[in-house]
Amino acid sequence: MSGTAAKIDLDALKTCLEADGPIRFDLAGRGRLYIDRPMHFLVVHIGRGGQAAARAAVMANASYLLAQNRKDAAQVIGLVSKAMEARFGAFLLIDVAELAEDKLAADAPYLAPFAVSVSAGAEKGAQAALSAFVSAFEKVDARYRAPRIERFELTEDPHAGLARSTPGIPALTIRFAPIYKVPQSKAVYPELRERLVENVFDAALRGAAEFGRAETGLSPATHRALGRRVFVDAVSRADRAVDDIASQFDFLLAVTPINADAAWADFAKSQFERPPTLLYRPLAIDVAQAKKALFSINLDHFEDPVLTSLYREKQAELDLQLSMLSQRNTRSFKELSRALYRSVEPRLEDAAKTILAATKPKPDAGEADAVDYRFVERRARAMIERYSKQSDGFGVEIDVRDDLPAGLMVSNGRLLIARSTTMPRGRVEALLSHEVGVHMLTYYNGSGHGLRLFRSGLAGYEGAQEGLAVLAEYLAGGMTATRLRLLAGRVLAVAGMLDGAGFVDTFRLLTKEHGFAEASAFNATLRVHRGGGLAKDAIYLRGLLEILAHLRGGGALDPFWLGKIAARHMSTMQELSTRGLLRAPRLEPQFLSANGATARLDRLRAGLSPIDLIAA
Repeated sequence: MSGTAAKIDLDALKTCLEADGPIRFDLAGRGRLYIDRPMHFLVVHIGRGGQAAARAAVMANASYLLAQNRKDAAQVIGLVSKAMEARFGAFLLIDVAELAEDKLAADAPYLAPFAVSVSAGAEKGAQAALSAFVSAFEKVDARYRAPRIERFELTEDPHAGLARSTPGIPALTIRFAPIYKVPQSKAVYPELRERLVENVFDAALRGAAEFGRAETGLSPATHRALGRRVFVDAVSRADRAVDDIASQFDFLLAVTPINADAAWADFAKSQFERPPTLLYRPLAIDVAQAKKALFSINLDHFEDPVLTSLYREKQAELDLQLSMLSQRNTRSFKELSRALYRSVEPRLEDAAKTILAATKPKPDAGEADAVDYRFVERRARAMIERYSKQSDGFGVEIDVRDDLPAGLMVSNGRLLIARSTTMPRGRVEALLSHEVGVHMLTYYNGSGHGLRLFRSGLAGYEGAQEGLAVLAEYLAGGMTATRLRLLAGRVLAVAGMLDGAGFVDTFRLLTKEHGFAEASAFNATLRVHRGGGLAKDAIYLRGLLEILAHLRGGGALDPFWLGKIAARHMSTMQELSTRGLLRAPRLEPQFLSANGATARLDRLRAGLSPIDLIAA
């Protein structure tokens, strides 16, 4: 066996560059070149390992090179720069690595800054890239320590060997201290490493964008538009694994009593003095095994900090839900519920009290106005049929159930209707707009992006989702004082439950203090105390307030139809859309074109409070 290192097949690389397609090119076992589409820059890391943050920051890009030595790198860079300069008119080399040690981390009564060394060529574009990187990196939150950036002239920078080995190519050299490594140890601070990777990646991409504006005809709307447009296989594998676990259980069904009617009869028989016994479905999932599988999913090879963050958040949320299932009907369930859905903040509680003070209780709708589950089912099928005419793939299974409290709910792409359901005729279209027009529609649209995560929901999506669903009731012309009072009453019920109120206490709060009818109060109380105390019902009014503020601030609703997302993910979804990783929604809600919906939406953008949503 010859000791001579294999040569890089430069002719094959030239062919790849001429083909104009995605490139994942092996450097004879000594590294790789990855380009998911032609780019005016290449981010490079040279080394044999040990610099985990630098390597990850480089691999997060849509155009990167990993090489073990400067000679290999220079050969590849020469070919890539020639091809890309011919296409874009200019090309930037960005060299990223870590400093040998964290010299500023001496013992001190405060957290010392960390060193960052940068340099760039004299070209206008290279200097613009340098300034953009420095400006961005100086503002980062590196968690605990701030960067101290030292600029060098390219000729004086001791770390700019690669730039000097590739003369004539504008270059930006970046070195940062390995602050994610535990001093005198091989261990790392994982959170700090992830934050550092994200910061270096983002600042370098800003530099690449500024170079493009200065030297080429490119003018990206945002630097993030230069990010990846292709999911690597590791993302698809992890997505399937996460979805497999999430689809093994339906959290809300698992914590919803199966004996609601019998519980109501028992509670009424006790003159509302003794809390009913609530029964639940047996768990169809081994929680310990599910958790083991959940955290065996490897998120370390995504090569995309944005997606890594989304899936790590989802892992944590699923872990919390599984913990809650294992603690049904225990004291721990309530505290885990608080962690998942938050406590009721003073602003939200005040909004609920304002609604209840400004409205008067009304008796339940009379028999002449009420419809049963059969009517609701027919109207649901008609709405689903209208959506399916817009997109053939939209199909929703309807399941009429005897083991649910009165009402409707969505479960894994199915619409569940309790057989005991009755409601005012005028509320049917509004409620179906809530369940089908928002929950089912975003499930369907989220299925169209190639990743199931957007279908099952990003972590924390429920608040925005329920806020949109309540808004849909208003846009469909079906918001009533009774409905708004119920949402407000749920908030106060959750607040009381989290403060220690029992089932009977909550029921009395709703009936005695706020005038709710006994049947309505029981249903709300059951929802709040199911499982041992579930704080979910506070998110309807909270989510509505968030959506109203979003519209008042000039925000659009369109990004919400992409899938099940949280309000905090709005910028992330916009970035992924800009990068071409998300497809346009296949369906738009029908309630947006309902009679009067346009005028109602205009009023929302002008600024409305929840009490203003009550239909005349």
